[in-house]
Amino acid sequence: MSLLSSNNPKPHVVLFPFMSKGHTIPILHLSRLLLDHGCEVTLFTTPVNRPYIVHSLPGDDITIIDLPFPADIPEIPTGIESTDKLPSMSLFLPFARATKLMQPYFEKTLQTLPYVTCIVSDQFLHWTVESATKLGIPRLGFFGMSNYANALSRDAAVNGLLSLHESADEPFNLTSFPWIKLTRNDFDDPFNKREPSGPLFDFVIESVIAMSNSYGLLVNSFYELEPLYVDYCNRESKPKAFCVGPFCLTRLPIIEPVLHQERRWIQWLDQKLAQGNPVLYVAFGSQAEISSTQLTEIARGLEESNVTFLWVVRKSGTELGYEFEDRIKERGMVVKEWVDQKQILEHKIVQGFLSHCGWNSVLESLCAEVPILAWPMMAEQLLNAKMVVEEIKIGLRVEAVNRSGNKFVEAESLKNKVKELMEGEKGDEVRKKVKDVAEAARNSMKEGGSSWKTLNELIKEIHLKNGTDS
Repeated sequence: MSLLSSNNPKPHVVLFPFMSKGHTIPILHLSRLLLDHGCEVTLFTTPVNRPYIVHSLPGDDITIIDLPFPADIPEIPTGIESTDKLPSMSLFLPFARATKLMQPYFEKTLQTLPYVTCIVSDQFLHWTVESATKLGIPRLGFFGMSNYANALSRDAAVNGLLSLHESADEPFNLTSFPWIKLTRNDFDDPFNKREPSGPLFDFVIESVIAMSNSYGLLVNSFYELEPLYVDYCNRESKPKAFCVGPFCLTRLPIIEPVLHQERRWIQWLDQKLAQGNPVLYVAFGSQAEISSTQLTEIARGLEESNVTFLWVVRKSGTELGYEFEDRIKERGMVVKEWVDQKQILEHKIVQGFLSHCGWNSVLESLCAEVPILAWPMMAEQLLNAKMVVEEIKIGLRVEAVNRSGNKFVEAESLKNKVKELMEGEKGDEVRKKVKDVAEAARNSMKEGGSSWKTLNELIKEIHLKNGTDS
């Protein structure tokens, strides 16, 4: 169904993802979604990130524009233009702050484009709201969190609950959701402090202020998944949150695998399907930094579980040793390259996901009908894990040594939880539940579904408003 009248040009949406795989991938799916809703799409990136974008979006129906990434940033090696390539995530803040140096190039290029209906930019590119305001273009912030995590964070912050107790392990009840208990350890640095402060805190506040000055908030979620928390966010804060996902249900063009390694792990999964051996997929995202000691415990837990698994290890994974890979080669595979996670999760033989609970991973697992064994590592992943286990009940959670979920996990504990997910009654329960949630997700994205209607009406609203204003 077209949004257009015979007198109006197509809506033209500019997309600007943050330079990180976890932030870029959903925007790539969004770009195809916007095409399906009758929009023209222009996507901004940088020279080093361009090949990945072009490979993911073949064809000439989306315009891709490079902006020069700032050079000579202290501590950031030359040629690194994505956070997943940083030597350490301790460099995230200087990297993110450096993107503001792209602002003049962004504004100059915007002025050369045909009529722009709106800009959709990542929450970390907070400076784009200045550019949008200057040029009179509505800005929609792309928000990579769930409404659940956003609502719980806001409620704890505005009601002073994070400073209630001396101990970060002491639980408190949320004011707006009194049945939910949290501790400060459910938040990442600096929000696990009684009085958060420092450069990272300042950066987050800048992003929040920019978001509040935007036209709206695009959320990669669907209303039926978290209605109570969507309503809270839209009642208690601005701008309005528009649930228009899950983006991962939008199909990118089929690309033939170009790397032998890509075919290798899919072929291995095909073999396990033929053998009837359910597979646990193990991956902790591109940014989690896991110690060698913890990697050893994970390896031992997986080995002793006797469960068939495919483990994607960040960076080299050399700490595991060749002996480990040799011992588990009949029922385990270790992959040390980047993979198409969505493709793996959608494989029929994958029946569980040991995950850090990044929001993209939660949605991809949910939509593929794969239950989660939650092991949060950083950022809002601790709240996502709580949502997965306690709110929507599509997963189980690992048990850390101090039971806070974000600390050290021993091999024996991991082994037991893996077996529980893959072979136990609780695993069967969450496996059944995730099928129901996946069906609701698919319905939301169909024509006439909640997310489909929300995006359609939002585009029409902005397009007609701008046409009237101009």
